[in-house]
Amino acid sequence: MAYNFDQVTSRYGTDSTKWDSAVSRGKPADVLPLWIADMDFPAPDCVLEALSARVGHGIFGYSDPSPSYFAALRKWFTGRFGYTFDPSWVVLTPGVVYAICTAIHAYTNPGDAILIQEPVYHPFRQTVERNERKLVVNELELKDGSYSIDFADFEQQVVEHQVKLFLLCSPHNPIGRVWKADELREMVRICVRHNCLILADEVHCDFVFPGHVHQMLPVLVPDAMDHIILTTAPSKTFNLAGFQVSNIFIANEDLRRTYQDVLKRQGYSNANGLGLVACEAAYAGGADWLDALTVYLWENMQFIDRFLREHLPQVRLIQPEGTYLAWLDARELRLSTVELDRKLIEEAGVWLSPGYSFGSAGAGFLRVNTGCPWSTLQNCLERIKGVFA
Repeated sequence: MAYNFDQVTSRYGTDSTKWDSAVSRGKPADVLPLWIADMDFPAPDCVLEALSARVGHGIFGYSDPSPSYFAALRKWFTGRFGYTFDPSWVVLTPGVVYAICTAIHAYTNPGDAILIQEPVYHPFRQTVERNERKLVVNELELKDGSYSIDFADFEQQVVEHQVKLFLLCSPHNPIGRVWKADELREMVRICVRHNCLILADEVHCDFVFPGHVHQMLPVLVPDAMDHIILTTAPSKTFNLAGFQVSNIFIANEDLRRTYQDVLKRQGYSNANGLGLVACEAAYAGGADWLDALTVYLWENMQFIDRFLREHLPQVRLIQPEGTYLAWLDARELRLSTVELDRKLIEEAGVWLSPGYSFGSAGAGFLRVNTGCPWSTLQNCLERIKGVFA
């Protein structure tokens, strides 16, 4: 089936955080937003049809996931990643960030150390600090245009600070790394050896580019499943963030019970009913749509690379292995973070995610959301070129 990802669908007037919040967030009304990580593509038809049928029923009471819901999850994760699980392992939350906060409360106490790898998705740092835990950073190393892990530092941080929980981003946002099997095994080995739990945020697992393979952590290291909390969601894959449904896999019964107890104390019980419908429909029937979309996103990444090389060589694309988020190295522009932000917003009229928001290691970088029609991406790059070329 052919899909037209080039079609531009206006999101103005839909209460879109990405498109309708510029003025309330201190930006010009006409700024072009490629910052927050949701896409500008309508969800697959299978999702729209399932939602239409449920809306037509007219009653929107409390909802629980059905056997067919778990069957759709099993079809997706077993078929694509070889991950088999018992439905009892699945805990629903309204989002991955909410799931991370719940894990922090479930498995650590105020003052306990939690490890992250910066530059990384900014809620990782925020959830640690806002919950009065000790933040420990294993900074990722950039060399010859690619990021790697300093494992000696990783283990030193775990031991020295008696880290209780490691927040793993896999694939990694914003740098676009799809971790290799040996890298994942070594991080798990260190954590298990020192009795550190691992929360694996794999929400971007479905976006992997040619030459790379995403390894779901419980599949790669099944012997370590008692140390792993796996967080997933259809939100990124099928552009369903507004439905607030995430699937958290916790194989260990004691860890799961502790996690569920915290959820109850926080007052969360039933998931978004329409979110359950959308999630099930997406995993049951959205494979062809996703495969076509991934090709389109890869072409968008290639376009960014060619454009920068030809028109703006001072800015370089860190070659992406996964996700739909491009990570640009703009340090050769030799601008302060304040001036770089100002020029992008006020002169180029472009709203991107500043690299420093992902930690000090991201200063001088920019994150661009490529989950949009090619014409939108071209408009963004032409605006940047007009100011910096």
